[in-house]
Amino acid sequence: MMHQGIISVDAMMQGMRTTVTLDPDVAQIVRRMMREREISFKEAINEAIRRSVRPSEPFRTVPASMGTPRVNLDRALRLVGELEDDDLIRKMRSGS
Repeated sequence: MMHQGIISVDAMMQGMRTTVTLDPDVAQIVRRMMREREISFKEAINEAIRRSVRPSEPFRTVPASMGTPRVNLDRALRLVGELEDDDLIRKMRSGS
């Protein structure tokens, strides 16, 4: 049933009858799922809900070797620290 651009659908959920009111964008997603998977409204809604509450796979990164550094990183980190110190001193003197 269509009402003010919002779709309301009666659906059976394990013996419980309920009315689900979908926003237009969600209704479009459900219709697309139904069409692409050739499934019923009930199956599409249940699948969408299960997907949204199922724990997702933890994000994993695969380390990759970047080779030997071309510069001495210890010296580079020391230089960055000195530049930050100089900037902090300059800000303290100017009152910023």
